[in-house]
Amino acid sequence: MVSPVRAFLKVVLLVLAALALPAALGAPTAVHAVTGLNAPRTDAVSPTPAPVAYDPTRPTVAVVVGDAGAVASDVLAPYEILAGTGAFNVYTVAPASHPVPLTGGLDLVPDLTFAGLEKLLGGPADLVVVPAMPDVGRPTTKPVTAWLTTQADGGSVILSVCNGAAVVASAGLLDGHRATAHWLRLDEWAGTYPGVDWVAGTRYVDDGAVISTAGVLSGIDGTLHAVQRLVGEAAAVRAARAIGWPYEASSGPPRMARTRLAPSDAVVALHSAFGWDRPRIGVQLTDGVGEVELASVFDTYAQSLAADTVAVGDGPVTSRHGLTFVPRTASVAGLDRLVLPGTTDHPTVPGIDAVHPHERPGFAYDAVLQDLARTTDVATARWTAKVLEYPVDGLPLAGPSWPWALTLRPLALGVLGVLVALGARGLVRRRTRTPRGGP
Repeated sequence: MVSPVRAFLKVVLLVLAALALPAALGAPTAVHAVTGLNAPRTDAVSPTPAPVAYDPTRPTVAVVVGDAGAVASDVLAPYEILAGTGAFNVYTVAPASHPVPLTGGLDLVPDLTFAGLEKLLGGPADLVVVPAMPDVGRPTTKPVTAWLTTQADGGSVILSVCNGAAVVASAGLLDGHRATAHWLRLDEWAGTYPGVDWVAGTRYVDDGAVISTAGVLSGIDGTLHAVQRLVGEAAAVRAARAIGWPYEASSGPPRMARTRLAPSDAVVALHSAFGWDRPRIGVQLTDGVGEVELASVFDTYAQSLAADTVAVGDGPVTSRHGLTFVPRTASVAGLDRLVLPGTTDHPTVPGIDAVHPHERPGFAYDAVLQDLARTTDVATARWTAKVLEYPVDGLPLAGPSWPWALTLRPLALGVLGVLVALGARGLVRRRTRTPRGGP
């Protein structure tokens, strides 16, 4: 008779065997998928950015990016909103002048270095926008945090977007302030930076010298609030209308229920760990493309972890409001699909499935999320919207409900692990029972 302890240990060993293969094969894939979101270029291409104009009668905004890059939407949505008002000098700035990777491999050439901005202004910017950066809290962000401290000491208003709040907090500039950040890491920041009064359930917090926003597209609300605060309500309303975003100028920070992980969010673990054959999507860069349009494509597909994106083009391009981007390839060879963001004219590319998500007016992310649902599944599109902090209850999403074929991969690996364990156990038992000198 098998004792209860031995039976329990047998079950434990079988469970471990079922988990071993999925963990061994899935963990490296997941790490590669996440770290690859801001993978740097492997060449030495570093073109000169488009010349910047400066109007001393206008306030100046500096959108900072670190050497390791930043989240595309955190940088490009505030940039387009602020630049589109015509009321500011708006520059992207970084410690050095080389291209920096935004989410999904969109390489941005900063307008100015920190030293270049100082030379241009002779002092601090009026508003500094701080996006989420992949190396927050690491020594590599010290040039950024030191520069932020100088700007804040000079009187700059700081606008952090998403987990850019942690970058600001790591500089010590949020101690004693109320602030918010992305829902997925808010508890982590509360433990790491206890001197900050972290707030959940709101899209932005205005605490005077610092305005902080919740996750990703909550940065749009915070940026529009900054426009209203610095320029006026009418300018904020026009800026919101220009990108198709609802904005109530007089209602204050929009409230929202605190977001938490749900069982259906396991879909991202499936894509990140077992999406070995995830499609490779080329994103065609063209002159005049809108910054929000670019961000909607790169961030949506990349944040889903269900596809890899690569910027395609013949050479550097200049966006609608003057940013310089550098493609990583001129060839569509090896791509599964090609996405052509924006409403500008695009060259015809024969031999590949091409998608034009922005042919119809509306908020740029809507059509991209719908395409993600159609080509991947609805659960993935909903997870991605949740990460972007974009409510999609009123957005029709049509496609497969769940990635069932992908779900079978860890299950099959688990069954294989159990069979191997049982086979090994049987072999050991046979050998221990075979008498010495026997066959």
